[in-house]
Amino acid sequence: MKTTARIWIFIGLLLQANFLAADIYRQQDSQGYISFSDKPSTNATLVQPAVSTYRYKHLVAKVYDGDTITLKNGERVRLLGINTPEIESRYRQGEAGGQTAKKWLQEKLGSGEVFLEFDVQQHDKYKRLLAHLFLANGEHLNKEIVAAGLATLSIVPPNLNYADELKQAELYAQKQGAGIWSMASYQAISVEYLPTKIAGWQRFAATPKEIKRNRKYVRLILNDKVDVRIAVANLALFPDLNVYLSKRLEIRGWAAKNKGHYSILVRHPSAIIFL
Repeated sequence: MKTTARIWIFIGLLLQANFLAADIYRQQDSQGYISFSDKPSTNATLVQPAVSTYRYKHLVAKVYDGDTITLKNGERVRLLGINTPEIESRYRQGEAGGQTAKKWLQEKLGSGEVFLEFDVQQHDKYKRLLAHLFLANGEHLNKEIVAAGLATLSIVPPNLNYADELKQAELYAQKQGAGIWSMASYQAISVEYLPTKIAGWQRFAATPKEIKRNRKYVRLILNDKVDVRIAVANLALFPDLNVYLSKRLEIRGWAAKNKGHYSILVRHPSAIIFL
């Protein structure tokens, strides 16, 4: 009876570890009695609970573009952690590399079969599924399209699975000069010499001068016309923002314009690179 009770306690602690990220410690006394606790003690060893990753098999009906597909069941899926250039449609102008990214994904999904792996959030505000895509052979399409230079990072908390792998894939593609990294339209722009018209995803080169804060955002001031916004809710993901001051940086993201002032919302430190 005592053994059964200990097992159930252990299972409960493991569940707590999975959902609350608590560490679990195993200890055995001189009589061989084994106990588990979420608090460390002398001679206790850390238990690493097994966490299963589930992938759901689906059939693909259509590849919309390089980062969006439609399943046979009618649901649209947005690939997590990445962004590919836009393809031309009646709603928006096409961007360099958009059709190439779409064709790459079409060829990869030629069998019509895909496996979806979800993160913390399963849907976005447009009701699209948010997922990492895998082939039957285990190939991670989100990572591979970045490594091919056909997509850039777009990591949005709390969906942080594979963030490190995606970052390494982007570094590899950039070093190789693959895909968009060799295209003139995707080269970094110095904020001191901004063109009159800017749209879409950008790479700004700048040296932040000061930090300003309000209740919702912390802003890195690049100059009197450009700043970088970081939500207070995401600050824990970033280093102390003072490390960015007076350093030459590249900031990646979508530049929003308001009354002649540009601002890039940065959600993850992977979008700020030391030069």
